[in-house]
Amino acid sequence: MGTAIAVTMEPNQPVSQGSLPETPLEALRGVVRDTVIVAGQTFKIERPDDSDLLLEHPAVRSAFVADDYLPYWADLWPAARMLAAAILRETWPPGLRALEIGCGLGLPGVAALSVGIRVTFSDYDATALRFAAGNARLNGFTDFETLRLDWRSPPEGLRFPLILASDLVYELRNVDPLVHAFGKLLEPGGLCLLTDQDRVPSQQLRQKLAEEGFSFTSQAAKAGEPGGRRVRGTLYRITLPR
Repeated sequence: MGTAIAVTMEPNQPVSQGSLPETPLEALRGVVRDTVIVAGQTFKIERPDDSDLLLEHPAVRSAFVADDYLPYWADLWPAARMLAAAILRETWPPGLRALEIGCGLGLPGVAALSVGIRVTFSDYDATALRFAAGNARLNGFTDFETLRLDWRSPPEGLRFPLILASDLVYELRNVDPLVHAFGKLLEPGGLCLLTDQDRVPSQQLRQKLAEEGFSFTSQAAKAGEPGGRRVRGTLYRITLPR
């Protein structure tokens, strides 16, 4: 169960990429702090209280009209739990660099920090980044970076040996730019861990990965609180050939 707390986040700061949407802090009606148990470990995650209320704010409505944008980042999705569990169950080399794309509330990145991975949280929405950074600090971590990033247009020269991604294949239109982003952001020989709730576009994802020369495997995944409802999905291990 979550505990409602007052909004205490820092006020919005100027961001250079002004064309990207930003959920206004005044759209938040409060913040809930959840205790999240993943693979036997406990994390604290803060999220907006009643994310549906965000849709009432004029800035959010305008962002939807401009680019069909919705603040999906404001919920803790089962695929994020799946990814966090996958991270915690593996052994990683010390100091490995990772980029979490579409990080939202940042649970997978926080899990990665807990096993010694150097994480850069990235998201389209600056307010999502504030929550991800706040959640990292809430769990005792300070050595991380944040990056405002539209993965549909990845910059040149930004590459990581590990990419973390969860629940980004929720629309068919996301598949091609997402696979393109993997090619631009992964180092040769790098690994992407992607979790999905087996949404409709997943078949197109597999086809596109094969067409673009990626190697990948998939395995069943589940997520949910102990004793609660379990959601099924898939963990993809995607590698970029050297």
